[in-house]
Amino acid sequence: MPFPALPATLLAALTERGYAEPTPVQAAVLQPETAGRDLLVSAQTGSGKTVAFGLAMAAELIGEAERLPPPGAPLALVVAPTRELALQVQAELTWLYGPAGGRVVSGVGGTDPVAERRALARGAHIVAGTPGRLRDHLERGNIDPKSIRVVILDEADEMLDMGFKEELEAILETTPAERRTLMFSATVPRGIAQLAKQYQRDALRISAGDEGAQHGDIDYRALLIAPHETERAVVNALRFFEARASLVFCRTRATVTRLHGNLAERGFAAVALSGELSQAERNRALQGLRDGRARVCVATDVAARGIDLPDLGLVIHADLPTDPETLLHRSGRTGRAGRKGTSVLLVPHNRRRAAERLLQDARLRATWGPAPSAEAIHAQDDARILVQALEKTGEDAGDGDLALARKLLEDRAPEAVAAALIQALRAPLAAPEELAAVTDRGPAGPRVPREAGPNQEGVWFRMNLGRANGNADPRWVLPFLCRRGHVTRQEIGRIKVQDRETQFEVAPWAAERFAAAAQRPGDEEDAHIRIFPLQGGAVIESPLRRPPLRGPRPALEQIRRRAVR
Repeated sequence: MPFPALPATLLAALTERGYAEPTPVQAAVLQPETAGRDLLVSAQTGSGKTVAFGLAMAAELIGEAERLPPPGAPLALVVAPTRELALQVQAELTWLYGPAGGRVVSGVGGTDPVAERRALARGAHIVAGTPGRLRDHLERGNIDPKSIRVVILDEADEMLDMGFKEELEAILETTPAERRTLMFSATVPRGIAQLAKQYQRDALRISAGDEGAQHGDIDYRALLIAPHETERAVVNALRFFEARASLVFCRTRATVTRLHGNLAERGFAAVALSGELSQAERNRALQGLRDGRARVCVATDVAARGIDLPDLGLVIHADLPTDPETLLHRSGRTGRAGRKGTSVLLVPHNRRRAAERLLQDARLRATWGPAPSAEAIHAQDDARILVQALEKTGEDAGDGDLALARKLLEDRAPEAVAAALIQALRAPLAAPEELAAVTDRGPAGPRVPREAGPNQEGVWFRMNLGRANGNADPRWVLPFLCRRGHVTRQEIGRIKVQDRETQFEVAPWAAERFAAAAQRPGDEEDAHIRIFPLQGGAVIESPLRRPPLRGPRPALEQIRRRAVR
């Protein structure tokens, strides 16, 4: 379906950008019944909302004319939750309204307000900005509200979640009552509904597509991993899914810093985004991704709000999202504007139930499986390298290159030359990580109490530290065993600290998993701690239980500190 009747200048801009037909949300806001009405629109992220509201307000800005009048007091305000999103809106509306003589100015926090005031004084048709800065410009008289015909709230639900209710109300109360108000929101919770009722007039409710349905362009993968192998799993996921640009989400700034450093050490072209960075630093990081100098961005949720990277093909949730909305928001950074994307959740096996509940609440279906192994990545590398090598040998070579090749083949066997080419193609690739095997036992199902009865005996192990040679104490031994053996606290039973060793009990359903994980080399600081099955003389007479922890006792400080984190 082609675009309906629009000013010729806007149609020309759409054609130049490759728009042959409108997306569902763009078609919905251009229906005849929407003309002149306030709109409350819900649509999936990445569905073309910016162009949609740009087209929706064309009648108020241009009317029947071909071009906009000379820039003066703004005709439209676009309010967005973050600086990045506001600047992206400015860029989108600039190309859309550029042929019509439109001038779009930004007003965002973290930039020079004096420069913005000068830009506003030179005149603008549209101002796109963040709630706090736009309110400040209105209160200082830098924006004359009397001429404003349209106010657009982009990602209104995000702005309420971020605590901008007071700023939004101030902006809506300052602008003319007869203005047209368009609210665009991924969801319409109670707060948005109340805001619409208070500040919109007989708003037309539009749901573009099946609200809450799974995004058809995003492939969701849930990868089971061993606890404390998240960073290694991130490496393998980046290597296996091999996107031109990837976004890795972490919960805290400290995790972003650590993971970014580890990825850089492993050879990834990575940048970091967190709230502590200045706007200039964030802009440089994003520009690095856009121009290809960086391929991985490690970010917190706050820093990544509103990011739009056209080539973003992979989102990795290094830390599980805390709620369905965050999961949808993170994943919605990929699969935008008709492009395909992959959203990968790294799920420690002891958090599978939480991940299943999260996906269910978000109405998403994911493909479950183990994280990519080093063997699988090597096999995929071989296939890709073979294609690359064939492509390179198929290129037209000049006479000089052919002569050099013949000379090379005089001294080296063809197999050796081909092997050198393969080595050169493999050299830039980061080495995959060896991951602990995790068995996918299917959906967790209803929780079943794991209390062992008198006839359900545990499996006993021992480690080579005791009171005399390691200051062993259950206070640090218990979390250490959980970390080293990839088990939970409920799966460790009695702990017997002896003079030269410590014996402990593992639940029978977790013993095989514990034994496999415990035999793997530990971290550098605890590599000297060895764990063995207890052989002979072990009599198990009581059910699994843990005695109360005794008072603190000096232990190996580094291991204790890490164990209790």
